[in-house]
Amino acid sequence: MTIFTKIINGEIPSYKIAENNKFYAFLDVYPMVHGHVLVVPKIEVDKFYEIPDDYLSEILVFARPIAAAIEKAFPCKRVGSAVIGLEVPHAHLHLVPLQETDDLNFTRGKMKVDAEELKAAQDKILAFL
Repeated sequence: MTIFTKIINGEIPSYKIAENNKFYAFLDVYPMVHGHVLVVPKIEVDKFYEIPDDYLSEILVFARPIAAAIEKAFPCKRVGSAVIGLEVPHAHLHLVPLQETDDLNFTRGKMKVDAEELKAAQDKILAFL
């Protein structure tokens, strides 16, 4: 069982942004920038492009209102999307508010944020959903 499945199942706490029967979106606790959200399918599939067709076709539709809320909550040039998935063997989509291309640079260090900052980010995004 992956850490993301444990988060989806409520075994590990998360800062939930949205959920439906197929997907779960929550704040990355080690964000690239404030407002970084992960969107994961509720099924365990390691590689993003190996998720079933219905999940693959619906993940962006699920993510669209979240991206719009992120953009309002964290004013940015746009919300970038990335599929990297090397750290956790569970397909996921990163939604990251971008001011510059380097905001999606996964080789640089991630932010260290506390629970208070994460809760504030969650509340800001949820206010626009």
